[in-house]
Amino acid sequence: RDLSKKRFLETLRVYIPELEPEDLLPGPAGVRAQALSPQGTLVDDFVFDHADGVLHVRNAPSPAATSSLEIGRLIADEVEGLG
Repeated sequence: RDLSKKRFLETLRVYIPELEPEDLLPGPAGVRAQALSPQGTLVDDFVFDHADGVLHVRNAPSPAATSSLEIGRLIADEVEGLG
């Protein structure tokens, strides 16, 4: 659908029926979920939740491979703290 402006518009009109072709402008791709705090501000770091021996890593930003080892250490430290 995103390769065809017409099909993309049809999909968008399910949510915003009044959209017209001239309303669609080219721009960079990149939509991702972002966690909000209870106060409504963006959460810029990992959120760890755990229960019954399971660690959930929430709001894991995508820093690419450059940070993967450090992120692994952070998660390992969190798991060690559960024991």
